[in-house]
Amino acid sequence: MKAKVLIRPKQGILDPQGKAIERALPALGFEGVSQVRVGRLVELEADDPDRLAELCEKLLANPLIEDYEIELDGEAPQTPTPPEA
Repeated sequence: MKAKVLIRPKQGILDPQGKAIERALPALGFEGVSQVRVGRLVELEADDPDRLAELCEKLLANPLIEDYEIELDGEAPQTPTPPEA
């Protein structure tokens, strides 16, 4: 099954790429844009989509500083609940 995983810094975590883009926008004529966050998109094929959250927690995302959403074959994105420690 095709899946997309969107990974972004958590709210409150410093995002230097987002800040650099935000500072550059007015010089390019884009006023009124704020709160720019830069993340990454991972597209993959998964035989067992039920294990994608585990894959994200162990490899794709750093759960201490990043949030992630999983989208399966065009379904609405899912924001998994982190496992209890």
